[in-house]
Amino acid sequence: MSTRLHLAGPDDIERLMPLTAAFCAETGLETDDDRRRAAVLPLLEGSPHGAVYLIGPQKAPVGYIILSFGWSLEFGGMDGFVDELYIRPAVRGRGMATDVLYSLPRALRDAGLKALHLEVKREDKSAQRLYRKAHFELRDGYSLMSLKL
Repeated sequence: MSTRLHLAGPDDIERLMPLTAAFCAETGLETDDDRRRAAVLPLLEGSPHGAVYLIGPQKAPVGYIILSFGWSLEFGGMDGFVDELYIRPAVRGRGMATDVLYSLPRALRDAGLKALHLEVKREDKSAQRLYRKAHFELRDGYSLMSLKL
């Protein structure tokens, strides 16, 4: 992988928070710093439920990817979900997201992950092209449904 990827830890929180704020602003997600910090901190502290990777130089990352982990009988074991993937607009188009989406799944497969999922807006054709390029496929007959608790 040519793009630097760094498994984030608690010391990375101050580098990560501005990136998550930018993601939320760009995507229209309404959340505040305290809620985002509370959600991401357990992952940075080593929760087995997910992981955060910073993209780019460790001291000045240009993006991040957050994964959550679960279990799937259908796929035969541990699966993952790309919760968020963000690259700063000024450095998009350089292949970093594609590089991460090619390389990280291979590393996760070697660690025992059986499938990796993500969600994409139906109207976001650019993101769909990126994900297809990285070999993600729409599943016929399936739609993601959620129940907010």
